[in-house]
Amino acid sequence: MLYLTSCWFFSAVRWWHTCRAPKERYAYIWPDRKLQVLVYAVSVVLLPYVINPNDEAAWLLMKSYFPGTHFFYCGLLMLCFTGTVKQWTRWKSISWIAAIIVIATMLIPVLNAWLPFRCLNSEGLRFWQTIITIESIIMMGYSSIAMGQVGRWLHEARDANYSNPDDFPADYARRVWLMPLALVPILWPAYIMDSKAIMAVEHVLLAIFNVVLLITVLPAWRRKAILLTSSEDEHDPYNDNSISDSENTESEERMRLIAEEIESYVIGKKAFLDQHLKLDDVVSHTSYSRTYVSMTLQHYFGSFANYINHLRLIHYEQYIAEHPNETMESAAQASGFSSYNSYYRAKQKEKKSYK
Repeated sequence: MLYLTSCWFFSAVRWWHTCRAPKERYAYIWPDRKLQVLVYAVSVVLLPYVINPNDEAAWLLMKSYFPGTHFFYCGLLMLCFTGTVKQWTRWKSISWIAAIIVIATMLIPVLNAWLPFRCLNSEGLRFWQTIITIESIIMMGYSSIAMGQVGRWLHEARDANYSNPDDFPADYARRVWLMPLALVPILWPAYIMDSKAIMAVEHVLLAIFNVVLLITVLPAWRRKAILLTSSEDEHDPYNDNSISDSENTESEERMRLIAEEIESYVIGKKAFLDQHLKLDDVVSHTSYSRTYVSMTLQHYFGSFANYINHLRLIHYEQYIAEHPNETMESAAQASGFSSYNSYYRAKQKEKKSYK
């Protein structure tokens, strides 16, 4: 019951708790919030074991629920949360396939435990346990795919490769992307050893895990972190007193030429309207290396993300003025933001930088 209580508490808090900004602006609710509520609320199916722990069907449901569902939950929530910068759509298909497999596998033990009659006899229970084992291994593979993708996004997020890094929660991703590995020694022992005593320990560990995860995902602290200026904005590599005047003049001339090439692509070809624009895209349209382009962006514009989002903010205001009947969401997307949430965060960050 401890585990179920922690799940329901998690669901209630995630459903009702948002920080002040989204309540006022109808924005800034991370895409996995409702999904988390659903994932944790569905644990209600385990009630038959709470009511009658000696029932064989209820025990099969309880011990198989964790390896059968939790690896899927981990992969699904990671992809949903970290895929905010549109990449999420690439993984909806595989996630739907995984969801169908989980539902089809777990539906039989759920019905067997809840219905007044039994769908499976003893031999059927053993056969279905084999099916659940296979499904659980498949879901470990699915969560591994999610871990690999999140790892690649983390790699891209370093050194401000995204035009809007605020849309990729790198700090949160670093906290949770190895979570499936951490759950392996927790979820499997009770299932493999068929032990209710080990299951009791597992419930305590998972309840603690739920509380820690809840503290981690609550948006209040994240809102503060997101509105902070990127650390890359604090250092200007060209303001180095050790550089001689002649070297500085040469650097300034090089920067000017690089800046012209950057603006020719970003502004001239309206590349800033591309929601998926990355620093690597800009570099590929100049005749200079990534290092020089990054240094020029920092020197002239503060950072790659600041520069691109400043242009998007200007375009948004112009677009709204020219299309008064458009919604804020469509105007934000037409201006290069992935959503109105992204526009709002960029706007708040720019306001704070001017204070």
